[in-house]
Amino acid sequence: MTDTLILNAKIINQGAIYESDVAITDGKISKIGKDLSSLSAKKVIDAAGLHLMPGMIDDQVHFREPGLTHKGEIATESRAAVAGGITSYMEMPNVNPLTISYEALEDKYQRAAQKSLANFSFYLGASNDNIEVIKRLDPNLACGVKVFMGASTGNMLVNDPLILEQIFASSPVLIATHCEDTPMITDNEARYRAQYGEDVPMRLHPEIRSAAACIKSSTYAVGLAKQFGSRLHVLHLTTADELALFTAGDRKKKRITAEACVHHLFFSDKDYETHGSLIKCNPAVKYESDRLALLQALREDRIDIVATDHAPHTWEEKQRSYFGAPSGLPLVQDALLSLFELYHQGHLTLERIVDKTSHAVADIYNIADRGYIEEGYWADLVLVDLEKGITRTNDQVLAKCGWSPFANYHFKSSINSTFVNGVQMYGDGKILSDNKGMRLQFDRT
Repeated sequence: MTDTLILNAKIINQGAIYESDVAITDGKISKIGKDLSSLSAKKVIDAAGLHLMPGMIDDQVHFREPGLTHKGEIATESRAAVAGGITSYMEMPNVNPLTISYEALEDKYQRAAQKSLANFSFYLGASNDNIEVIKRLDPNLACGVKVFMGASTGNMLVNDPLILEQIFASSPVLIATHCEDTPMITDNEARYRAQYGEDVPMRLHPEIRSAAACIKSSTYAVGLAKQFGSRLHVLHLTTADELALFTAGDRKKKRITAEACVHHLFFSDKDYETHGSLIKCNPAVKYESDRLALLQALREDRIDIVATDHAPHTWEEKQRSYFGAPSGLPLVQDALLSLFELYHQGHLTLERIVDKTSHAVADIYNIADRGYIEEGYWADLVLVDLEKGITRTNDQVLAKCGWSPFANYHFKSSINSTFVNGVQMYGDGKILSDNKGMRLQFDRT
């Protein structure tokens, strides 16, 4: 017997939108067809008027566990992710202790297996001291190697050129980079501190973490990747200037790919006046011209993936002055909704949103049996109501920090239901199950 039958949905998949039914059995999509209503099923959902898409696979989140759990935890942040239509995530290594050893990596997998409501994988972090760990990494043990080429956080900055060359020459997996030039940022900080003291206006954040600092670092990373034939993925692009480094083409054949994050597509410099430190992040939300250039690059397929860089901090931490307020935003619960806003505004098609949040992530990271609505694939699915909106309030936020940069914003769409491995995890505005997600598997040789 079929476990769940979804009827009359408008499916968004592989560049097309069409009405069909979907049957789910033993966690996987068992059949897709025009008329499956005659099948016996334990649960039947009439999705008339709703769109069905593969769940978002978020390739960049910071869930803060272990060591920073006053900000967020795997349990709380994965709940928020599922409520936002994110069914799988890849989590970053800047926790405490840093995820720069196999032991630390395995500890996080064990934690997630016990706590995560969404599917999961983790990055191995790079440092100036763990090149041998990177060289020996089993390609299926981590989603990628994360290199902070700018000192965004902690002591994970890799600033030794010889070590960087070794990483790019020998990493057995995709290298994901945070690209900002630290000396340029440090000089900018000193200049503005001399002018304003500790109370630098938040609107100057894109001047301090400048376009020049981004382009210098991303150019360096792309140059190394070309020199060594590396598989490079540049995270969270923010500037129009950087886009010339990337080209359109078959992403399965590309050696160099790029990502944009939802907040850089939605917010711009004009929002610092109302949002202040709530949109302070690294790299910075920049100018309207940059935002529009990023959207154009998405449409041209020079940017391959859209992610969140979900990075929660407490409300109290965010109330500090410029140098004291940490950088980062909680975004997983509202990421897809913000992208659907861009659809309503005419910037993105539904097909492109699905391609950049699901298909492309599965292709670029070689994720097995996920990211598409196909028979035999895991049933990681999201039902979206494009006509029924929701006004986000902080009391609805499931992330541990309890606030959203979208507070009081009215989204024109809403997440109706989220399925992870065939289990309906979210519906009717609440979490419906404590079923745990699975470790992502990769098709890598």
